[in-house]
Amino acid sequence: MRCGILVFLITNTLMRMTQQKEVTIYSTPTCHFCHAAKDFFAANDIKFTDYNVATDLEKRKEMIAKSSQMGVPVITIGDELTVGFDEAKLKELLAV
Repeated sequence: MRCGILVFLITNTLMRMTQQKEVTIYSTPTCHFCHAAKDFFAANDIKFTDYNVATDLEKRKEMIAKSSQMGVPVITIGDELTVGFDEAKLKELLAV
């Protein structure tokens, strides 16, 4: 029985790793909700790309073009865009 559970867990983890959508967060170093989102990603083994829009002007412009606003965090998961840290929505989009 234990072997079956272990195989299931490993298979499930491998499937999630190969099927994970691309995750990007536009953030600033002083943003509490940005840190919460990144902590959520780390706790759930979600790989993500982090752009510091406080220092990267091009990524700041890109974020504004995508979201039509200047607030952070702006998070893209695949083709979905979410503004702010909405844990329930992130769980839904990432299937965790």
